[in-house]
Amino acid sequence: MAGNTYGNNLKITTFGESHGRAVGVVIDGFPAGIMVHIPKIQEALDRRRPGQSHITTQRKETDQIEVLSGIFEGKSTGMPITLAVFNHDARSKDYSHIKDAYRPSHADFTYEVKYGHRDYRGGGRSSARETLARVAAGALIQQWLAPKGVSIQAYVNQIGHLKVPLPYTELDLSLTEKNIVRCPDAPLAQKMITLVEQTKKAGDSVGGMITCVISGLPAGLGEPVFDKLHAELAKATLSINACKGFDYGSGFDAVSMRGSEHNDEFVPGDPNPQTKTNHSGGIQGGISNGMDIYFRAAFKPVATIMHDQQSVDKFGNPITVKGKGRHDPCVVPRAVPIVEAMAWLVIGDFWLRAGKNPN
Repeated sequence: MAGNTYGNNLKITTFGESHGRAVGVVIDGFPAGIMVHIPKIQEALDRRRPGQSHITTQRKETDQIEVLSGIFEGKSTGMPITLAVFNHDARSKDYSHIKDAYRPSHADFTYEVKYGHRDYRGGGRSSARETLARVAAGALIQQWLAPKGVSIQAYVNQIGHLKVPLPYTELDLSLTEKNIVRCPDAPLAQKMITLVEQTKKAGDSVGGMITCVISGLPAGLGEPVFDKLHAELAKATLSINACKGFDYGSGFDAVSMRGSEHNDEFVPGDPNPQTKTNHSGGIQGGISNGMDIYFRAAFKPVATIMHDQQSVDKFGNPITVKGKGRHDPCVVPRAVPIVEAMAWLVIGDFWLRAGKNPN
């Protein structure tokens, strides 16, 4: 099975299945001599873990991180770093009813046709539980780059039809973690919570949108043509389970603008020029220009719902797939740290590719 590794100079390889022994990540190319605080990695995992509130899946996993290699006396050694979380609350019997079934909008059929065999226990490798490995790696990279002034923060700006009306520049992003939907607009957050509660009660699911802001990045990161910075951010973000769309800067709104409205005029800055506006989203020609990078990621409604649905089994027989199991009615709040983690992975890789001093 290919496709488990991401990055060039800084690589991560994730491993493990939803109901296997463990899920983890190997980080290769991470600089030596970086102070690593394991509790900070744990904090990031706690933001992603299941069972964190009444509107998330009730699978009870503490997601305690364990260091298997690459860190000694509190510092990175320059060797591959291996981080793992061992599963404890995997109820594989809960999935016996879909052993031969193709669930609507899941990876069941495509995995079966590609590999001739699949792990039906919670989706196996296709499960979003794999993303805890990405969050662990992202938290590690954050400890390296945050002291250099780089900041990455994501928040929920839409669930269903409820959308934050203001741009990120007019929000207090320190309020993001003050509620269980991770929306910095407190009154709207309460409406979002009510919507998710109603959706859960109805046995259904709902999607949403996450905005991510990267600040403090120097100009000059990114490669032209095929390795543009925004292209890698898009690839990394779209690799997250349930992510259906990506745009950055003015994004799709740019199609209704004139060039005279959209162009970002330069003004003197220290040490580099800045722009009056930031429709470019901090990236021009695929390379960072020193302004904030901001992008949005759209997430679909979770495919597993508590309704009976019509499908077929692997023998081609029509069947009814029963709605059961432990699942998020809305994946978006728990996806916030995952989006941040993928952004850290991209920036960390480009930092090394640019030849920046790793220490």
